[in-house]
Amino acid sequence: MFTGIIEEVGEVVRLSSATSSAVLRVRARTVGQDVKHGASIAVNGVCLTVVGQHPAADGVLDLEFDVMAETLQRSVIGALTSGGRVNLERAARLDGRLDGHIVQGHVDGTATVLARTPGEAWETFRFSLPSELARYVAEKGSIAVDGVSLTVAAVGADSDGTDWFEVGLIPETLRATALVDRAVGDPANLEVDVLAKYTERLLTYGRTTTTNGGT
Repeated sequence: MFTGIIEEVGEVVRLSSATSSAVLRVRARTVGQDVKHGASIAVNGVCLTVVGQHPAADGVLDLEFDVMAETLQRSVIGALTSGGRVNLERAARLDGRLDGHIVQGHVDGTATVLARTPGEAWETFRFSLPSELARYVAEKGSIAVDGVSLTVAAVGADSDGTDWFEVGLIPETLRATALVDRAVGDPANLEVDVLAKYTERLLTYGRTTTTNGGT
């Protein structure tokens, strides 16, 4: 489990793709220091398992991850390129504060940056919202964008029916995460609040009637 509070912005060393999987190598200065083989790291919000550690210059470590087909299909990990910046977070400790919200690292879908609007002390980002996820996103609720825990400032839909949501990023968030690199048209990973999904499941389980009269 993660909190959506980014610890470090790492650098993609390379992404080696195979037929239905890939191997990702990321350079990390802070996150890699006390990480063991098999540890979980959220990379742009995707929970990946450390399968290799390789020393680099100045004590920096390159962390290696296997990426399976499901992850490549559901996230934008497969579009990463060498030199790109990624958000990194180690798994949460039980004796720590939950400063963000409960983030599983299980990406539900992807979004596209629709607009960036500068403000006096923050910048408003508008993202597209896949229709199948729109019911889980509420104003003032929580959402993880590329692994960053954010509060939904507004939700809506365009005249063509395209759903969207907005978040406000303060200067610290822009400084400490790779979201500052996102331009209009860029993709991002989304994870909706798991509490919303469980609530829906509890309220709807067993209510679907089958054609033979069962439930």
